[in-house]
Amino acid sequence: MAEGYKFLKFAKRYRLALILVPLITIIITTFLVRNLKSSYVSQAQISTGIVDETQQQSVIIEAVQGEQVRQQFSNLIEMIRMKRVLNQVSYLLMIHDLTAQKPFKPKSDLVETLNKDAVTHAVEVYRQKYEKNEELDLTIPDQEGLSRVLKSMGYDADGLKNKISVFRSGESDFITVQSEAESPELAAYIVNTLSSEFIKGYISLIKASQIKANIFLRNMLTEKTDSLAARMARLKNYKIRNKVLNLTEQSKQLYALILDYDTKKQEAVEKTAAYAGALNEIDAKFNPKERSYIESRLSKVNQGLVETKAELSSLYDLYLKNDLDEKYKNSYDSLRNQLSEQINKSSDQYINNPLNAKQELVNQKINLEIQMDLSRYGINSLENKINSLTRDFGNLVPQEAEVQTLEMSVDIASKEYLDILNKYNQSNLESGVESKMNIVQMGVGGLMQPSKKFSLVVLSGVVSLVFCIVALFVVFIADSRIFDAKTLAAKTSVPVLGTIPKLPAPLESLNSSWEDPAHRDFWASIRSIRYELESAMQDKVIVISSLGPSEGKSFFARCLARSWEKTNRKVLLIDGNFTHPSLSPDHVSGHYVEDFLQGKEKFGQQEQKESISVLTNRGNERSLLELSSAQQISDQLDRAKTIYDLIIIDAAAINGSSLVREWLSFTNDAIAVFKSGESINEDQNAYLAMLKESGAFRGWILNMAEMGSGELEFFKTMG
Repeated sequence: MAEGYKFLKFAKRYRLALILVPLITIIITTFLVRNLKSSYVSQAQISTGIVDETQQQSVIIEAVQGEQVRQQFSNLIEMIRMKRVLNQVSYLLMIHDLTAQKPFKPKSDLVETLNKDAVTHAVEVYRQKYEKNEELDLTIPDQEGLSRVLKSMGYDADGLKNKISVFRSGESDFITVQSEAESPELAAYIVNTLSSEFIKGYISLIKASQIKANIFLRNMLTEKTDSLAARMARLKNYKIRNKVLNLTEQSKQLYALILDYDTKKQEAVEKTAAYAGALNEIDAKFNPKERSYIESRLSKVNQGLVETKAELSSLYDLYLKNDLDEKYKNSYDSLRNQLSEQINKSSDQYINNPLNAKQELVNQKINLEIQMDLSRYGINSLENKINSLTRDFGNLVPQEAEVQTLEMSVDIASKEYLDILNKYNQSNLESGVESKMNIVQMGVGGLMQPSKKFSLVVLSGVVSLVFCIVALFVVFIADSRIFDAKTLAAKTSVPVLGTIPKLPAPLESLNSSWEDPAHRDFWASIRSIRYELESAMQDKVIVISSLGPSEGKSFFARCLARSWEKTNRKVLLIDGNFTHPSLSPDHVSGHYVEDFLQGKEKFGQQEQKESISVLTNRGNERSLLELSSAQQISDQLDRAKTIYDLIIIDAAAINGSSLVREWLSFTNDAIAVFKSGESINEDQNAYLAMLKESGAFRGWILNMAEMGSGELEFFKTMG
């Protein structure tokens, strides 16, 4: 709030500029817009078919939703505003105005200069550029001139772009194209032509894109077809070369045969063991003599059976090699029956021998030996067959891996082929579907728009006023000047003892103005300062100085002396500024500070005549200690204290002389006058620091402040 109030006070000083600048701006704007032409607005609407379900080709094109819809509409709007489309409208407008009996606009000065041949040439070039959808080449002088003709009529792409606006109508499927022009016919022609040219260019672009896509997909489809055929051929050739029909079935069959032969082997092993055990049991039933006789007789009998047993073993081997073929099994069974008959016949040889009693055991022994021999031979044959099948089964493993690799390659190629085929078919279908985009509402001549003259005039005034306020605010922020007591106290961390308002006119006489009602507020502020000084002073001697010249310290010293004199006090006013005496020209009393400090000035008569005594100086720039010793100066001031109630020393400015420091060494109280509207620089900050360090600085007196009604009061603000 405080900063805002200060800014208002700051702006009040420039109130004349805040009034004149907007007023001048309004006058200039009124002059500029006096010939502003009326304008007409026309609108056309384009249906895009993006979100309109009645136009969706759901079989071919999937509906789009959400962010994708907004993106598509943004793309279409930018395409309508493209220079390539606007150029087509520019050519048609120019051709119309150059060839029609009633053009949309009056001819520009440049068009008026064209003769008949030039007009014919211009129309021909514009038509060529329109048909080829090309832009004028500005590097060619002839076409650069035709471009200037377009600009002179306001038909160039940039000029048209400023007159049109394109936007989506809410969340609908429609795009609105709006144009503002000098006539209703021109506005309608622009929106209709722009919409038509955009749709024509858009359809052409889509068709060209679809043709390129079809060609690309067709080439891809050919490549994928060749790739699939090559991979299938590699798979077929590998199967033929390696005699692979169905590896899965072959492996199953081989494994089943291995298990079957392994089962038969286990059965043969069991039978061989059983036969051996049975033979041992039979042999145990014969004594050694009988066994010897039987073996000798059996050896003769066995010789007849060897050939039959060999044939039987060979036939069994063939039976196994041919995977238990039924044909070999029948032959094998027949040969076994033949062997049994031979065994039965051989038993007849034992009828008249001593072992006839054990004839049956001998027959069993012969049968068991034959069966055991066959079983042992069968085991070997089965093991050979199992080993052979196992090798065949092992050979199928690398073939299976290679076939799987080739089949996977064929599968991948097949999927790629089908994917490209689907895309190619879909692209062909889409290219056969007509565009969904069309104009659903043609532009017609609109009503005349309200005049913008008044709005422009008001806007110019408001803008200029805002600009002035912003400029003043920038100046206010950058302004380091001090205008009020609060800011002075905050920036210096020193209290402000009082504020003296700026006088409307110089005072002719301090005595006469005391009772003048026009200066009542001024003297009221002096009284407030006097009261604050009485509370703050520690001694009777006070030094008044300032940071720089022309701050009003001498005037304030005289006013303060007069105010104290009105309270019936005797005041001694000393002009302590030897560099630039300020009291001396107004007082020629003949009493000088130099004489007072040297003890030559005698007090007695002067102080009895007036309550205010003044000591002037001769104006020679000197140091106090050059005039007298420190002890004598101190004694003279002590002597003056016994005669006067207050001693006011009007010293030099702090930055102009070292006299201030000398006066401060003989006093305990000092104040400084600060002129409102001044700033404190770095050098003055150094002087201020010195004044603070002296310990005698009691505060500021803000002089010549601009104050409103009710603001004249004493401010005592601690920083």
